Amino acid sequence: METTVKDSLFSPAKVGPLELKNRIVMAPMTRSRAINTIPGENVATYYAQRASAGLIITEGTSPSANGIGYARTPGIFTKEQIESWKKVTSAVHAKGGKIIVQLMHVGRIAHPANMLPGAKIVAPSAIAAKSSMWTDAQGMQPMPQPAELSETEIKQTIAEFAQAAKNAIEAGFDGVELHGANGYLIEQFINPSSNKRKDAYGGSIENRSRFLLETTKAVIDVIGKDRVGVRLSPYSTFNDLEVYPEIPETYKYIAEQLNALDILYLHVIDAMANASEEGRALIAAIRKAFKNTLILAGGYDKAKAVRALEEGRGDLIAFARYFIANPDLPERFRKELPLAEGKEELFYAAGDEGYIDYASLN
Repeated sequence: METTVKDSLFSPAKVGPLELKNRIVMAPMTRSRAINTIPGENVATYYAQRASAGLIITEGTSPSANGIGYARTPGIFTKEQIESWKKVTSAVHAKGGKIIVQLMHVGRIAHPANMLPGAKIVAPSAIAAKSSMWTDAQGMQPMPQPAELSETEIKQTIAEFAQAAKNAIEAGFDGVELHGANGYLIEQFINPSSNKRKDAYGGSIENRSRFLLETTKAVIDVIGKDRVGVRLSPYSTFNDLEVYPEIPETYKYIAEQLNALDILYLHVIDAMANASEEGRALIAAIRKAFKNTLILAGGYDKAKAVRALEEGRGDLIAFARYFIANPDLPERFRKELPLAEGKEELFYAAGDEGYIDYASLN
C-alpha cells in the first residue's frame, strides 16, 4: 500500500493504479433495482450521488444466468447489461469517482422464480440452504436443492467469471471484486458444510480453496492483477454456512495464495471474526500475510474506522448502510454532522423511493 499519510480517513490513497481521494469505501449492497437484470437510469443516478467515496464497490452482479438468485439483481453477461453499466460508470467517473463491480455468483442461494429462462441452480454439492427467499411472483419460498457442478461445469463457471471481468472493463469499470463471502458460490466451495466433494475441489483446505484461486487466476489472465480484488468473510454463518475448526488455517492459506497472485486488494468482513480472540488473531495474520491493500468492513462507524487505520489493521474502511441514506457520507463524516436514517422497508423495493431520493447537504 503506497501512501504518505496513514492515520486519517480523509487522506488520499494509492491502490495499485487507482488514486483514491479518501479511504472511505462504499461497500457492495444488494439494492434490487435492476429490472430484468438490467441496471437502469436510476442505478446510474444512485452511484453518481455517492461518487465522493474514495472507492465504490457495486452491488453483487452476476457473471452468468446461473449466478442470479435474488429478485431484480443485475448481471454483466449480455450486451444490453454491458451497455447499461456503461451509463453507470460514466456517471460516476464524471463526478470524479472510482467504481469496481462485484462479481457475485449466488450458487445455491437462489429460487427459479427469480432466474432467467433456462438457468439452473448449481453448487459444489447438492445440499439445499435451510432458508427462504423473496420472489416477486410467489412471495417467500424455500430454496430448492441445487445441482452439483461437474468438473466440466466448474471450468465453464470459471470461464464465465473471466468473460464477465472482460465485460466489466468494456463497461468502463476500474476493476472487479470476486465475491468470496456471505455464503455464495465461492464460499460454498470454501466451507466444508456446503462442500462434500471427493474430487480436486473438495476435502482438504487446498482443494476447497481451489475454485476461488483458479477463478482469480482466470480473471487476472484477462484483465490483469491490478484490476482484481477479492472479498472474504471468515467465521460467517450467513446463508446457512457453519463455523468449522479449520477456519484460521483456511483463510491464512487463502491470504498467502492471493498475496502470491499480487491482486489489487483483499476485502475482509471482520465483524464475526472480531467476536473472539481467535478471530482477531486471524485478521491480524491475514494482514501480515497479504501485502497489498486491505479493506476492512463490518459494523464500522467513523470512530472505529479511524482507530483501525491508526492502528494499521487496514488501509481502507468500507461502509454499507450509512451510504444508503447519506449519499455524501464522506462530507458528513468530515464535518461531524448527524447521519440520516435509511428506510429499511424500502431497502429492497423496486422503485426510486428509498433509493435516489435521500438528500445531500448541498
